[in-house]
Amino acid sequence: MAGVREDRFPITVKPTGADVAIARAVARNARAAPENIARTLTLGADEKMLLVLASVGWLASRRGGTALRRAGNHALLVTVAASLLPHVMKSLFNQERPDRVMVLSHLHGVPLSGKHDDAFPSGHALHMGALASAAGSLPCWPRRTIRALALGLSLTRIAILAHWASDVVVGFALGAILERLLRPWTGYSAEGPNAPRPTLRRQRK
Repeated sequence: MAGVREDRFPITVKPTGADVAIARAVARNARAAPENIARTLTLGADEKMLLVLASVGWLASRRGGTALRRAGNHALLVTVAASLLPHVMKSLFNQERPDRVMVLSHLHGVPLSGKHDDAFPSGHALHMGALASAAGSLPCWPRRTIRALALGLSLTRIAILAHWASDVVVGFALGAILERLLRPWTGYSAEGPNAPRPTLRRQRK
């Protein structure tokens, strides 16, 4: 069985000292009510829910103009890619979840999350990183609100000990990078759907 496990997970990722310290602090201060709230909130970053929302948004965007359709295409493509990437990475990396290490935390209301060795990276945070990056095209207050929401939902993964802090940081960064890399494929603009496109002026003779 050990040989099969190593073949399936060729790279073992160890939590950092800071990861362990943060997880211990969470486990020590966990309480049932806040854990239940965090567990509910974290569903807002779940890939299944986001795929449904992106699909509904894509269908709705078909009735809009070119910019809206482009945004719908981008949101759907990014959501699908952000759903697939963590599964690929989790098949390559092996990391034990902190809720399996901090066993006594379950006495304080911390739930069990996902598969035992699927901590790295955080798929929820990856989705939120992509969302935060895409929000760069929005006006100031909506942009800040969405980014604060994305960050808050990512932190719930640490609060329920589903992931080490570094899993969330890496996942969030990967999501932002993924969103930027997919922009050329969808034509999504960082300046927003209504931003004027550069034009070449004819020089007067």
